Amino acid sequence: MILEPMERDASHDQARVDAVVARGPGGAFAVAGLAVAIVLAIWVAFYVLVYLARGGD
Repeated sequence: MILEPMERDASHDQARVDAVVARGPGGAFAVAGLAVAIVLAIWVAFYVLVYLARGGD
């Protein structure tokens, strides 16, 4: 059974969208920054625990 959405005021929805967009992509930057930090931490750990531990030529 397919139900049609109830009619709502489109200007109210647009105002909500505009408010979200105005805040910017802060969450996306936070997730990207966290991912970069994790990759760098893994790289440093590998460098210290593997490369330097074997003599590091």
